[in-house]
Amino acid sequence: MSHPRSDPLRVGVIGTGAMGRDHIATLDRYVARARVTAVHDRATELADKVAAPVGARVLATPDALIDAEDVDAVLVCSPDPTHLELVLHCLEAGVPVLCEKPLAVTADGTAQVVAAETALAQRRGGGRLVQVGFMRRYDPAYVELKRDVHDGSQGDPVLLHCVHRNPSNHTGMTPEQVVGNAMVHELDIARWLLEDEVVSVSTRTVRRGGTWQPGDPVVAWLDTAAGALVEVEVFVNAGYGYDVRCEAVGSTGRSALPDLVGPDFQTRFADAYRLELQQWTEAVLAGEPTGPSAWDGHRATVVATACVESLRTGRPVEVPTEPRPALYA
Repeated sequence: MSHPRSDPLRVGVIGTGAMGRDHIATLDRYVARARVTAVHDRATELADKVAAPVGARVLATPDALIDAEDVDAVLVCSPDPTHLELVLHCLEAGVPVLCEKPLAVTADGTAQVVAAETALAQRRGGGRLVQVGFMRRYDPAYVELKRDVHDGSQGDPVLLHCVHRNPSNHTGMTPEQVVGNAMVHELDIARWLLEDEVVSVSTRTVRRGGTWQPGDPVVAWLDTAAGALVEVEVFVNAGYGYDVRCEAVGSTGRSALPDLVGPDFQTRFADAYRLELQQWTEAVLAGEPTGPSAWDGHRATVVATACVESLRTGRPVEVPTEPRPALYA
């Protein structure tokens, strides 16, 4: 979409699991100038149930939804392995897309998205079409924390302590999946908060009785180009609640998120999701997404890949450096 619009943004949603249902409800209830017009899920009965209250129609395939005449932009909330193909189709169709993290399950996949979007922009003379669902960047507490980090009140960034705990997880996630599906939020937020790149990582698991127990913590240490150290703990089976913490320690001071423990991530980040969808809607209507980019999604996955390699080898791993394409400057 290259020209600003005044009419509502017609949104198609692919995937009606917990994330898709929440996004549909948020768009319908809270997001001005947005309307859900089409929904797709392989579970057609569930799609029918979700689409009916918002007056959306159910389409049989993702391709039909992306190509539909009454869809101006697409939300991808389907399982992680489907993201790459769906985002590439959106790019081929010239349709703006907000894709839940991860952008793809491999760094090669995210690189394909960056290359495709860059080539499309060069060919058509336009801008970005892809935004990645790193909603924490919209959370008011994180926004205030970033302001503290950069307003000079605490000196230069020295340490960033990040904690990400879920009450329970019943999917049998491996340590590698914990990194790619959960820790990726911290890998993005570290880059965003510090405005710096991660250059090396070291990752390990907690080994109770000498072995990793499913759901136990995975811990990573990230070194940034400017010399700050980021410590990340992800514990997907903490039991007591959903708990996300972040403390930024500078050379002359510190600041942190408020201590908030809730039942789940939807409750903790309800405001962030609402603000994310509202700002995405306004940006797309204005002509171009402005939130977390395909480049951000790619770099988070590159760092996650290095973390997984460190898990495998038990050694620190350097994170490959890459030139940032001009599209994402």
